[in-house]
Amino acid sequence: MGNPDLTGRTAVVTGGSRGIGFAAARSLSAAGANVVLTSRKSESAQAAAAEIGGNVVGIGAHVAEEADARRCVEETVERFGSLDILVNNAGTNPAFGPLIAQDHGRFAKTMDVNLWGPLLWTSVAVQAWMGEHGGSIVNTASIGGLGHEANIGLYNVSKAALIYMTKQLALELSPRVRVNAVAPGVVRTRLAEALWKEHESEVAGATALDRIGEPDDIASAITFLSSDSASWVTGEVMVIDGGQRLGDAAPYRSGASVG
Repeated sequence: MGNPDLTGRTAVVTGGSRGIGFAAARSLSAAGANVVLTSRKSESAQAAAAEIGGNVVGIGAHVAEEADARRCVEETVERFGSLDILVNNAGTNPAFGPLIAQDHGRFAKTMDVNLWGPLLWTSVAVQAWMGEHGGSIVNTASIGGLGHEANIGLYNVSKAALIYMTKQLALELSPRVRVNAVAPGVVRTRLAEALWKEHESEVAGATALDRIGEPDDIASAITFLSSDSASWVTGEVMVIDGGQRLGDAAPYRSGASVG
């Protein structure tokens, strides 16, 4: 796949002040892109941009607010002259427990951020630039959207819907705009802390590659999908989970020897 070259291109990364979004912004910048990263708080966005340096700008924007999306996209095009890459990364998981135990408030927040947000920003980006000039969109989904788990069903439903929407948009926006998704497994982020922080060794031991993911693992895939190296890839969901979807790897390693 080589080293992606994004020189002269401009990317917007929602939820870019920490975790996967921050790593993606840093990776895209290292590949030569101008980057605008967003966070709900302007101070957080600007601090993250300053930490990366280079042609990286931080803008405060609520991912589910249309006025914020339009303002951010307009500022991006005005400042850098284009919007070639959109990474819909912002996500939330305020709900825990069975689906039928959730109230409308948690349901609405989950769907607003995890599903409406990517659709909103995609729509605005296409209207402002990509519809005429082309571009690449990468959505951050989850392996949770490909299976079932106890207590985080609402989050997984939102990610399953995002995966479906990725494929729908890949058709609707073809051939000018490519739309793909990454589906991370358990990654060392604040959002996923409940899945690993108190039992990292057990999670790592059950994973084929014997560790949980790092934000940079996902960022590299996002940069690849954003680049010309993936110019004939659209509507795909790239699973990046160290083999977690394969099942518990520990029994296969127990007492195993090589040679």
